[in-house]
Amino acid sequence: MWPYGPGDLSLREVLRHVGLGLRYFRWWLKKTRIEKKPAFIDLLCAVPLQQIYGCPLGGIGGGTITRGWRGEFCRWQLNPGIYHYETVIADQFTVCLRCKGQTVYQQVLSMERPSTLQGWNWGYCGHYAFYHALYPHAWMVYELPGQNVVLTCRQISPVIPHDYKDSSLPVGVFIWEVENGRDEDVDVSIMFSLQNGTGTKEDRSGGHWNEPFTFEKEGERVAGVLLHHCTPVNPFTFAISAREKAGVGVTHLTAFNPAGSGREVWQDLLQDGQLDSPAGKSSPTEKGEVTAAAVCASCRVPAQGHRTLELALAWDMPGIYFGSKEKLHFRRYTRFFGSRGDAAPALSHHALTHYEEWERKIEAWQNPILENSQLPSWYKSALFNELYFLTDGGTIWVELPPDCCTEDLQGPAGSGLSNLLPVLQEYGRFAYLEGQEYRMYNTYDVHFYASFALVMLWPKLQISLQYDVAVTVVNEDVQPRQYLMCGQTGPVKTKNVVPHDIGDPADEPWQRVNAYLMHDTANWKDLNLKFVLQVYRDYYLTHDSLYLRDMWPVCQAVMESELKFDVDNDGLIENGGFADQTYDAWVVNGASAYCGGLWLAAVCMMCKMAEVLGDAETQQKYTDILRKGKEAYERLLWNGKYYNYDSSGSNTSSSIMSDQCAGQWFLGACDLDQGEFEVFPKSHIVSALKTVFEKNVMGFAGGTMGAVNGMRPSGVPDTSSVQSSEVWVGVVYALAATMIQEGLVEEGFRTAEGCYRTVWEQLGMAFQTPEAYREKKVYRSLAYMRPLSIWSMQLALERRATCAPTPAQPSQVPIHP
Repeated sequence: MWPYGPGDLSLREVLRHVGLGLRYFRWWLKKTRIEKKPAFIDLLCAVPLQQIYGCPLGGIGGGTITRGWRGEFCRWQLNPGIYHYETVIADQFTVCLRCKGQTVYQQVLSMERPSTLQGWNWGYCGHYAFYHALYPHAWMVYELPGQNVVLTCRQISPVIPHDYKDSSLPVGVFIWEVENGRDEDVDVSIMFSLQNGTGTKEDRSGGHWNEPFTFEKEGERVAGVLLHHCTPVNPFTFAISAREKAGVGVTHLTAFNPAGSGREVWQDLLQDGQLDSPAGKSSPTEKGEVTAAAVCASCRVPAQGHRTLELALAWDMPGIYFGSKEKLHFRRYTRFFGSRGDAAPALSHHALTHYEEWERKIEAWQNPILENSQLPSWYKSALFNELYFLTDGGTIWVELPPDCCTEDLQGPAGSGLSNLLPVLQEYGRFAYLEGQEYRMYNTYDVHFYASFALVMLWPKLQISLQYDVAVTVVNEDVQPRQYLMCGQTGPVKTKNVVPHDIGDPADEPWQRVNAYLMHDTANWKDLNLKFVLQVYRDYYLTHDSLYLRDMWPVCQAVMESELKFDVDNDGLIENGGFADQTYDAWVVNGASAYCGGLWLAAVCMMCKMAEVLGDAETQQKYTDILRKGKEAYERLLWNGKYYNYDSSGSNTSSSIMSDQCAGQWFLGACDLDQGEFEVFPKSHIVSALKTVFEKNVMGFAGGTMGAVNGMRPSGVPDTSSVQSSEVWVGVVYALAATMIQEGLVEEGFRTAEGCYRTVWEQLGMAFQTPEAYREKKVYRSLAYMRPLSIWSMQLALERRATCAPTPAQPSQVPIHP
């Protein structure tokens, strides 16, 4: 299950996983070679590390296109959840400078020297270019050598907290600021060229065509080219465009061959700094052919002056099928721009006339953090740049069908969620992958960590996601299947149990859940608890009483299901002697710090929710459980310095787990960490965190790589499993947040900084933060969901900076309206 080389595993680990490997290989052959479908986790074809990625383009749920830090268009996710890693060489910006009617400089703004388009001037010197990113912005600065002209391309995507319209738009804007340091005027042209397609074999499938367009509204006019990509499934249209205004001319080239020399395009621009702007559509491509187009914005920049050129890229794939091709889904943005597939001109116009408003909103959100001198620079970078995954996590945001009713959503068992339909009708359905390599939507044990970003910035999407999960809880799928880790068969989905995920993009998400085949997660100990913890945390931060009232029966059902794991009736659940939680390769047996802590935190929140809802009987029930469970937890796990990994008495049960205070993390985020609701003694929590800092952080890799998951008391990493000796970036950010909550602010920042420096600087994994790495810098699962937990650090800092907020609640929220 882990794409490390043989030299990275001990013989014991290799032998342990031989059976899994054989089962997985047989399953993989059937899936990929016979059924011709991608594996939900492809262990045999891991995505290779390319240290090239920069800030992705696009809003939430409409697909993303990633540009590299050298300006290339190099990672594509238009088909939902499916990635294509290819640099399309024709997708470029080119500058032309003219003085006194003569072209004095023309250059592709790329360091590439490709085998195609050799009629273009490639090989821009990287010494004269600089890249900066602060998601959703990026800046590329070009100091044109020998020209005394500086170009700054400002890249903007509409990713705006608490905005549920423009944040859904599949667009990116490129604002080119031109500074002329000469003592004479310069005519400057920026040409944006784009291939019709994403660099896949479908680009040559034939039938694709381009056409020029103009779009005018309210006195604002944009012009460009539409590139219609006419595939049988999920067809789409690109639009490249520029804004026409006084002093700015926009010209175009409808079609050219990006596989040829490109000399005709180059000479066209070289001649007068403009393109010929032919009228009419291009002919559809023949099979084997590929086509491209270009748009050019031009203006005169006075001596020692400054001018701006505004260009945009939009893509319109309104209706999408997942891999099963069973249901047609319409993306969120179609609510505002229509679903006929003709929205690209309007999207382009909207982007070019609203990007300044987007920037004002983004600055209002980011500036208080950026201007806080007490926060380190690396943290500001990490906080915003890790948000890339909310859009570039295979993310999908779709509308409900207009004729959808409550019964369609609730499934055979019904759910009794009174606000289910109104929430999903208003805010749609949202899903993102566990990772770009781990193709399961809304993987719940991981979303538990990442959910802080969603609930703090787009809380209605978190609420929508929770409703979708709640619906699946009460339903079941008894169809048997084999689980790869143990080889045993079991049902796909058990009733009153939170699903592992809501499906595979290669299948039909929401309709068929639990794409994860490694374990039967009905026996996992953390999923149900993480639902309860998120429900109260969401209520605490949003004050949504209707949501709380709807979720209460679901919380009761999953907690009742969880009670069976308290086999000795001591108020504390026990793990089952296998990897039955998010650490799905790290065996745990008996009472455990991680799951036991989550359990007690969930029981505490059940008490609090029952109090808010006026359910005295349930409150008393869980108060009694909490009293017993707290005593058992301390007696079985506390060793005077920290909580043992588990109570099994095995050789590794005394390991120091970095994530041992996960329950306290959520309690602290909800202001339930003191007074009558204090679950864990404050002195014990602080001692445990200090021990983790001393051993797992400072005692690992010289304190420079974050916290290793498991450390032996002797000061060496726990090597009993692959995962115990890993660093999990998202867990480290959550640990840092817990430290900050408990007043260990310096330790928290030091802990998190190690991860940032390792991933973003030492390993070159910008905009592809992995789930895990090891001390020898071996990594696993690029571009992963969990690191979004860094937003819990921000919540902890905000709690410390102000008085802890109190939910705006009446004395009671009635259970029934």
